[in-house]
Amino acid sequence: MRAPVNGLRREYARMAEERHRLVALTREVSPAFAACELTHLTREPIDVGLARRQHAAYEALLVELGCDVERLPEEREQPDSVFVEDAAVVVDELAVITRPGAESRRGETATVAAALARHRQLARIEAPATLDGGDVLRLGKRLFVGLSARSSREGVTQLGALLAPFGYAVEGVPLDGCLHLKTAVTEVAEGTLVINPTWIDRAAFAAYEQIEVDPSEPFAANALRVAGGDGEDTAVVPAAFPRTAERLAQRGLRVRTLDVSEIAKAEGGVTCCSILLRAAS
Repeated sequence: MRAPVNGLRREYARMAEERHRLVALTREVSPAFAACELTHLTREPIDVGLARRQHAAYEALLVELGCDVERLPEEREQPDSVFVEDAAVVVDELAVITRPGAESRRGETATVAAALARHRQLARIEAPATLDGGDVLRLGKRLFVGLSARSSREGVTQLGALLAPFGYAVEGVPLDGCLHLKTAVTEVAEGTLVINPTWIDRAAFAAYEQIEVDPSEPFAANALRVAGGDGEDTAVVPAAFPRTAERLAQRGLRVRTLDVSEIAKAEGGVTCCSILLRAAS
Protein backbone atom coordinates (compact mmCIF):
# COMPACT_ATOMS: atom_id res chain seq x y z
CA MET A 1 0.00 0.00 0.00
CA ARG A 2 3.03 2.32 0.30
CA ALA A 3 3.07 3.33 -3.41
CA PRO A 4 -0.59 4.48 -3.55
CA VAL A 5 -0.19 6.38 -0.28
CA ASN A 6 2.94 8.12 -1.56
CA GLY A 7 1.09 8.96 -4.77
CA LEU A 8 -1.74 10.56 -2.82
CA ARG A 9 0.72 12.56 -0.76
CA ARG A 10 2.38 13.89 -3.90
CA GLU A 11 -1.02 14.81 -5.34
CA TYR A 12 -2.07 16.61 -2.15
CA ALA A 13 1.25 18.47 -2.13
CA ARG A 14 0.74 19.47 -5.77
CA MET A 15 -2.77 20.72 -5.01
CA ALA A 16 -1.54 22.72 -2.01
CA GLU A 17 1.19 24.31 -4.13
CA GLU A 18 -1.35 25.18 -6.82
CA ARG A 19 -3.59 26.91 -4.27
CA HIS A 20 -0.71 29.13 -3.17
CA ARG A 21 0.62 29.87 -6.68
CA LEU A 22 1.03 33.57 -7.34
CA VAL A 23 -0.08 34.44 -10.87
CA ALA A 24 0.90 37.63 -12.66
CA LEU A 25 -1.15 38.60 -15.71
CA THR A 26 0.83 40.83 -18.08
CA ARG A 27 0.66 42.04 -21.67
CA GLU A 28 3.32 43.08 -24.19
CA VAL A 29 3.87 46.78 -24.91
CA SER A 30 1.82 47.76 -27.97
CA PRO A 31 3.59 49.05 -31.11
CA ALA A 32 1.23 52.04 -30.77
CA PHE A 33 2.46 52.79 -27.22
CA ALA A 34 3.71 56.27 -28.12
CA ALA A 35 0.08 57.31 -28.79
CA CYS A 36 -0.92 56.58 -25.16
CA GLU A 37 -3.48 58.57 -23.19
CA LEU A 38 -1.96 61.37 -21.11
CA THR A 39 -3.64 63.43 -18.39
CA HIS A 40 -0.99 65.06 -16.20
CA LEU A 41 2.29 64.66 -18.11
CA THR A 42 3.57 66.48 -21.18
CA ARG A 43 4.01 64.11 -24.12
CA GLU A 44 7.62 63.09 -24.74
CA PRO A 45 9.10 60.83 -27.42
CA ILE A 46 8.84 57.19 -26.32
CA ASP A 47 11.31 54.54 -27.48
CA VAL A 48 8.91 51.62 -27.93
CA GLY A 49 11.74 49.12 -28.35
CA LEU A 50 13.29 50.21 -25.06
CA ALA A 51 9.87 50.12 -23.40
CA ARG A 52 9.50 46.50 -24.54
CA ARG A 53 12.90 45.60 -23.14
CA GLN A 54 12.07 47.26 -19.84
CA HIS A 55 8.77 45.38 -19.74
CA ALA A 56 10.57 42.09 -20.42
CA ALA A 57 12.87 42.83 -17.47
CA TYR A 58 9.78 43.55 -15.36
CA GLU A 59 8.31 40.15 -16.26
CA ALA A 60 11.64 38.47 -15.55
CA LEU A 61 11.76 40.07 -12.08
CA LEU A 62 8.23 38.82 -11.35
CA VAL A 63 9.34 35.30 -12.26
CA GLU A 64 12.43 35.66 -10.06
CA LEU A 65 10.18 36.72 -7.18
CA GLY A 66 8.07 33.58 -7.54
CA CYS A 67 5.25 34.61 -9.89
CA ASP A 68 3.89 32.50 -12.73
CA VAL A 69 3.61 35.04 -15.54
CA GLU A 70 0.61 34.54 -17.82
CA ARG A 71 0.93 36.87 -20.80
CA LEU A 72 -2.32 38.08 -22.36
CA PRO A 73 -2.79 38.36 -26.13
CA GLU A 74 -1.12 41.42 -27.59
CA GLU A 75 -3.42 44.37 -28.37
CA ARG A 76 -1.49 46.02 -31.18
CA GLU A 77 -4.07 48.77 -31.79
CA GLN A 78 -4.51 49.65 -28.09
CA PRO A 79 -1.69 52.03 -27.04
CA ASP A 80 -2.28 51.65 -23.28
CA SER A 81 -3.00 47.92 -23.23
CA VAL A 82 0.22 47.07 -21.34
CA PHE A 83 -1.46 48.65 -18.29
CA VAL A 84 -3.56 45.59 -17.52
CA GLU A 85 -4.18 46.64 -13.90
CA ASP A 86 -6.83 49.13 -15.01
CA ALA A 87 -9.07 46.45 -16.55
CA ALA A 88 -9.98 44.55 -13.38
CA VAL A 89 -10.18 44.51 -9.59
CA VAL A 90 -9.43 41.05 -8.20
CA VAL A 91 -10.14 39.73 -4.70
CA ASP A 92 -10.00 36.16 -3.45
CA GLU A 93 -13.63 35.42 -4.31
CA LEU A 94 -14.28 37.47 -7.44
CA ALA A 95 -12.80 39.40 -10.37
CA VAL A 96 -14.61 42.62 -11.22
CA ILE A 97 -14.09 43.72 -14.81
CA THR A 98 -13.93 47.50 -14.88
CA ARG A 99 -15.30 50.12 -17.26
CA PRO A 100 -12.25 52.34 -17.83
CA GLY A 101 -12.69 56.08 -17.61
CA ALA A 102 -10.90 56.65 -20.92
CA GLU A 103 -13.28 55.50 -23.66
CA SER A 104 -10.35 54.54 -25.88
CA ARG A 105 -9.36 51.86 -23.35
CA ARG A 106 -12.63 49.98 -22.98
CA GLY A 107 -11.71 47.49 -25.70
CA GLU A 108 -8.86 46.21 -23.51
CA THR A 109 -11.10 44.48 -20.99
CA ALA A 110 -12.33 41.52 -23.09
CA THR A 111 -9.03 39.61 -23.14
CA VAL A 112 -8.40 40.40 -19.46
CA ALA A 113 -11.84 39.00 -18.61
CA ALA A 114 -11.15 35.84 -20.64
CA ALA A 115 -7.89 35.25 -18.75
CA LEU A 116 -9.40 35.95 -15.32
CA ALA A 117 -12.33 33.61 -15.99
CA ARG A 118 -9.85 30.73 -15.56
CA HIS A 119 -9.17 31.90 -12.00
CA ARG A 120 -12.28 33.65 -10.65
CA GLN A 121 -15.97 34.17 -11.12
CA LEU A 122 -16.55 37.43 -12.97
CA ALA A 123 -18.66 40.51 -12.32
CA ARG A 124 -18.71 43.84 -14.19
CA ILE A 125 -18.96 47.56 -13.66
CA GLU A 126 -21.86 48.76 -15.80
CA ALA A 127 -22.46 52.05 -17.65
CA PRO A 128 -22.62 54.87 -16.95
CA ALA A 129 -20.18 54.18 -14.09
CA THR A 130 -16.45 54.28 -14.71
CA LEU A 131 -13.67 52.61 -12.75
CA ASP A 132 -9.95 52.10 -13.37
CA GLY A 133 -8.15 49.37 -11.45
CA GLY A 134 -5.28 51.78 -10.85
CA ASP A 135 -7.62 53.77 -8.62
CA VAL A 136 -8.32 50.79 -6.33
CA LEU A 137 -6.07 50.07 -3.36
CA ARG A 138 -6.95 46.90 -1.45
CA LEU A 139 -5.82 46.70 2.16
CA GLY A 140 -7.14 43.42 3.49
CA LYS A 141 -10.92 43.66 3.55
CA ARG A 142 -10.93 47.40 2.87
CA LEU A 143 -10.76 48.86 -0.63
CA PHE A 144 -10.04 52.53 -1.19
CA VAL A 145 -11.02 54.00 -4.57
CA GLY A 146 -9.61 57.25 -5.90
CA LEU A 147 -12.26 59.69 -7.07
CA SER A 148 -10.30 60.69 -10.14
CA ALA A 149 -10.93 61.70 -13.73
CA ARG A 150 -11.07 57.97 -14.50
CA SER A 151 -13.22 56.59 -11.65
CA SER A 152 -16.65 57.94 -10.72
CA ARG A 153 -18.68 57.81 -7.51
CA GLU A 154 -21.07 55.45 -9.26
CA GLY A 155 -18.11 53.17 -9.95
CA VAL A 156 -17.33 53.17 -6.22
CA THR A 157 -20.96 52.38 -5.41
CA GLN A 158 -21.14 49.49 -7.89
CA LEU A 159 -17.85 48.01 -6.70
CA GLY A 160 -19.05 48.19 -3.11
CA ALA A 161 -22.31 46.42 -3.96
CA LEU A 162 -20.46 43.64 -5.80
CA LEU A 163 -17.98 43.01 -2.99
CA ALA A 164 -20.21 43.53 0.07
CA PRO A 165 -21.51 39.92 0.04
CA PHE A 166 -17.93 38.77 0.61
CA GLY A 167 -17.34 41.07 3.57
CA TYR A 168 -15.41 43.87 1.84
CA ALA A 169 -15.85 47.56 2.60
CA VAL A 170 -15.33 50.03 -0.26
CA GLU A 171 -14.88 53.78 0.14
CA GLY A 172 -14.03 56.63 -2.21
CA VAL A 173 -11.22 59.07 -1.45
CA PRO A 174 -10.51 62.36 -3.24
CA LEU A 175 -7.13 62.92 -4.85
CA ASP A 176 -5.55 65.84 -6.63
CA GLY A 177 -2.66 66.31 -9.04
CA CYS A 178 -2.15 62.73 -10.18
CA LEU A 179 -3.80 60.20 -12.47
CA HIS A 180 -4.77 57.36 -10.12
CA LEU A 181 -4.95 56.64 -6.40
CA LYS A 182 -2.03 54.22 -6.72
CA THR A 183 0.06 57.05 -8.13
CA ALA A 184 -0.27 58.62 -4.67
CA VAL A 185 -0.26 55.62 -2.31
CA THR A 186 0.46 51.89 -2.41
CA GLU A 187 1.02 49.08 0.08
CA VAL A 188 4.62 47.88 0.37
CA ALA A 189 4.11 45.38 3.21
CA GLU A 190 1.11 44.29 5.22
CA GLY A 191 -0.26 47.41 6.91
CA THR A 192 2.56 49.63 5.59
CA LEU A 193 2.07 52.25 2.88
CA VAL A 194 4.32 54.47 0.82
CA ILE A 195 2.52 57.76 0.27
CA ASN A 196 2.79 61.18 -1.35
CA PRO A 197 0.74 63.39 1.01
CA THR A 198 0.61 66.28 -1.48
CA TRP A 199 -1.72 64.25 -3.72
CA ILE A 200 -3.85 62.43 -1.13
CA ASP A 201 -5.08 63.20 2.38
CA ARG A 202 -3.02 60.93 4.59
CA ALA A 203 -5.74 61.06 7.26
CA ALA A 204 -7.77 58.61 5.16
CA PHE A 205 -5.06 56.04 5.89
CA ALA A 206 -4.47 56.86 9.55
CA ALA A 207 -4.93 53.20 10.53
CA TYR A 208 -1.80 52.20 8.59
CA GLU A 209 1.91 52.81 8.96
CA GLN A 210 2.99 55.43 6.41
CA ILE A 211 6.33 56.06 4.75
CA GLU A 212 6.46 59.36 2.85
CA VAL A 213 8.19 59.57 -0.49
CA ASP A 214 11.26 61.73 -0.70
CA PRO A 215 9.99 65.20 -1.68
CA SER A 216 12.21 65.19 -4.78
CA GLU A 217 10.54 61.95 -6.00
CA PRO A 218 6.77 62.62 -6.07
CA PHE A 219 5.96 59.64 -8.30
CA ALA A 220 7.74 57.16 -6.01
CA ALA A 221 4.53 56.29 -4.15
CA ASN A 222 3.71 53.74 -6.87
CA ALA A 223 5.48 50.59 -5.68
CA LEU A 224 4.53 46.96 -6.29
CA ARG A 225 4.25 44.59 -3.35
CA VAL A 226 5.08 40.99 -4.28
CA ALA A 227 4.44 38.37 -1.60
CA GLY A 228 7.36 35.95 -1.49
CA GLY A 229 7.12 32.22 -1.00
CA ASP A 230 9.47 32.59 1.98
CA GLY A 231 6.89 34.75 3.75
CA GLU A 232 8.76 38.00 3.14
CA ASP A 233 7.42 40.64 0.77
CA THR A 234 9.43 42.51 -1.84
CA ALA A 235 8.70 46.12 -2.76
CA VAL A 236 9.47 46.78 -6.42
CA VAL A 237 10.35 50.45 -6.92
CA PRO A 238 11.34 52.30 -10.13
CA ALA A 239 15.11 52.86 -10.30
CA ALA A 240 14.44 56.57 -10.85
CA PHE A 241 13.55 56.93 -7.15
CA PRO A 242 16.64 55.86 -5.14
CA ARG A 243 15.97 58.13 -2.17
CA THR A 244 12.52 56.68 -1.55
CA ALA A 245 13.85 53.16 -2.11
CA GLU A 246 16.43 53.86 0.59
CA ARG A 247 13.69 55.05 2.95
CA LEU A 248 11.88 51.74 2.47
CA ALA A 249 15.07 49.72 2.97
CA GLN A 250 15.85 51.63 6.17
CA ARG A 251 12.47 50.52 7.52
CA GLY A 252 13.52 46.90 7.04
CA LEU A 253 11.71 46.23 3.77
CA ARG A 254 13.19 44.09 1.01
CA VAL A 255 13.45 46.38 -2.03
CA ARG A 256 14.19 45.72 -5.70
CA THR A 257 14.57 48.51 -8.24
CA LEU A 258 13.81 48.40 -11.94
CA ASP A 259 14.29 50.81 -14.83
CA VAL A 260 10.84 51.69 -16.22
CA SER A 261 11.70 55.12 -17.63
CA GLU A 262 9.88 54.71 -20.96
CA ILE A 263 6.79 53.23 -19.31
CA ALA A 264 6.72 56.21 -16.93
CA LYS A 265 6.45 58.58 -19.91
CA ALA A 266 2.99 57.06 -20.53
CA GLU A 267 1.93 57.78 -16.92
CA GLY A 268 2.58 54.15 -16.06
CA GLY A 269 4.07 52.68 -12.91
CA VAL A 270 5.13 49.29 -11.62
CA THR A 271 1.67 48.33 -10.37
CA CYS A 272 0.07 49.19 -13.72
CA CYS A 273 1.75 46.45 -15.74
CA SER A 274 0.38 43.39 -13.95
CA ILE A 275 -2.56 41.88 -12.11
CA LEU A 276 -1.32 39.73 -9.22
CA LEU A 277 -3.58 37.04 -7.77
CA ARG A 278 -3.40 33.77 -5.95
CA ALA A 279 -4.48 30.76 -7.99
CA ALA A 280 -7.97 29.66 -7.03
CA SER A 281 -8.19 26.64 -4.74
